[in-house]
Amino acid sequence: MASLKAAKQALRVQLKQRLASLSDLDKMKQSKAVTRKVLSHGRYRAAQRVAVFLSMPDEIQTEDLISDIFQQGKTCFIPRYRPRSNHMDMVRLRSLEEIQQLPMTSWNIRQPEEGNGREEAMSTGGLDLVLVPGLGFDKEGHRLGRGKGYYDTFFERYMQKLSGKPYTIALAFQEQLCESIPVSEHDITIDEILSARNLEEMKH
Repeated sequence: MASLKAAKQALRVQLKQRLASLSDLDKMKQSKAVTRKVLSHGRYRAAQRVAVFLSMPDEIQTEDLISDIFQQGKTCFIPRYRPRSNHMDMVRLRSLEEIQQLPMTSWNIRQPEEGNGREEAMSTGGLDLVLVPGLGFDKEGHRLGRGKGYYDTFFERYMQKLSGKPYTIALAFQEQLCESIPVSEHDITIDEILSARNLEEMKH
């Protein structure tokens, strides 16, 4: 277990270095390419209840996706992380404009405050699609997160409550695609990974 933790930590350091070397222009180009893939994806088109993350600078930028979710009349959910825990809820975002009014967390992510009566996805019918962030991914669908376990524990709770998990698509820069990710039995596998290039074109 300790060696798994060390392997994950070493890979996180490596991936953060790779991401740090990406130019803003490159991140923007890749984000646009991934956004196009999501918008034309059958799972996205069919989904009515979509969860998406508010992107940090080193993640695929999701603002255009969020904008489209509202344009298409879908219901948008975003993560609300509980600090000093691994608990995350997916809560409803009411409009694209609302993002700017959300308070900023210590990680520089905007998120809704606790206890303001927001609709919570799991108790109002679940989700059709979850667009997932992460630091690294491999073609088996294994994901390396930032080490807090928010998504893994969310999906665990979801499966217990709603018997089955929503379809998951990870959004990745090419630099986040790895040969293999060290995983434990608690790590949830992602159904599909979209990057600017196809996984088959991954450089070995």
